Amino acid sequence: MSDLQIGFLSIIGILFLIYSGMHVAIALSLLSFLGVWLIRGSWGIAAKLLALAAADSISGYIFGVVPLFVLMGLFISVSGIGKDTFDVANRLFGRLRGGLGIATVAANAVFAAVTGISIASAAVFTKVAVPEMVRLGYKPRFAVGVVTGSSVLGMLIPPSLLLILFGVLTETSIGDLFKAGIMPGIVLSIGFSAIILVMAYFFPDYVNQTSDCKKSDQIEMSLTTAIGKLIPIALLIGLVLGGIYAGWFTPTESGAVGAFGALVLSLLKRQLTWAGLWHVLTETGHVTVSILFLIISANVYGRMLALSGITGFVGTWINESGMGFYSVLTIYLIIVLLMGTILDSTSILMIIVPLIYPIMQSFGVDFVWFGLITVIAIEVGLITPPLGIAAYVVKSTLDDQSITLNDVFAGAFPFVIMMIIILVLVVIFPQISLVLVR
Repeated sequence: MSDLQIGFLSIIGILFLIYSGMHVAIALSLLSFLGVWLIRGSWGIAAKLLALAAADSISGYIFGVVPLFVLMGLFISVSGIGKDTFDVANRLFGRLRGGLGIATVAANAVFAAVTGISIASAAVFTKVAVPEMVRLGYKPRFAVGVVTGSSVLGMLIPPSLLLILFGVLTETSIGDLFKAGIMPGIVLSIGFSAIILVMAYFFPDYVNQTSDCKKSDQIEMSLTTAIGKLIPIALLIGLVLGGIYAGWFTPTESGAVGAFGALVLSLLKRQLTWAGLWHVLTETGHVTVSILFLIISANVYGRMLALSGITGFVGTWINESGMGFYSVLTIYLIIVLLMGTILDSTSILMIIVPLIYPIMQSFGVDFVWFGLITVIAIEVGLITPPLGIAAYVVKSTLDDQSITLNDVFAGAFPFVIMMIIILVLVVIFPQISLVLVR
């Protein structure tokens, strides 16, 4: 069996193992070990490669950014800032048709700028926004759809965990990736709000608002109170992102500053108990370990693919086939969208980027722009069946068990369409993502 055949068989084997229910990181490590063993004919070399990857792949200073931003996001999620943001957004948009839906999108966009984790957004706003929308006469399917759809903003608007991981995998500036995520995040937020307005005005039976525009149902909040609720959020956003853009902090240092700032906010708002602190710390450990395990596994898998020669073969095949850049990009994005139906976002990133990176290098791609379109395509998978992790988080967090998982996926479908539209726009007009970078 040739090295190339071993490489292709490893890809088939990984898909089979994942479909069988094996954890992605374990599947990557196992097939990488077996692949190197068969290619080199020595299990000792394969074992040394695993050990080398574990030592080298996460030893850099930059990897400290992962636990720090996760810690910041979890502190924010228990601090009550999500509810404050929703209350202010409700005051601004509550009187519009579909106003609470738009308020949820706006609050999610702001919340995303201090968490970077879509799952946290989905969990927080399921508790905060869904009961309020249902109380005011919105259909449950619409309510959970808005929360599920807008939760993806957490992985696009910086700081974003996926952008951090993409920067680490491709050695692309994380600061530039953060800057590039701002404009697509704003455009996507506007797109989500627009589709809510369209549904509210042209398909009112789907939204089914009843008392949404009544003054008595609005949160009566003075401008001073609204500003007071937003100041802590604005300060934290300015501290974390402003520090990176101004050159005061590296991304890792900004994560530390952000985590400390989020801790202070949680204490000042008296939302953090000893039990809550323990939960935040242990959950940070669980999330960090799972991500770093994936990074190690992806590193080993990338080295195995390089040994097999499969990346060079695919690059040569593309050149000889005469396929242009946009043809290759279209195939790549379709594969990512399909992978999103069965895998979580981090796993997709870890599997696909080592494969596509050498090919895109040969095309001279701007990896800041490429990172943004990759993340947008991956995020579509968070709200598409059968996996759709954000949809499962919303369902598991709901207090109303009469709302089914099918309701969550169906409600999120319009937002999937809008995400694909925005993805196409960013592909056609790269300056949407690069306007703040170049």
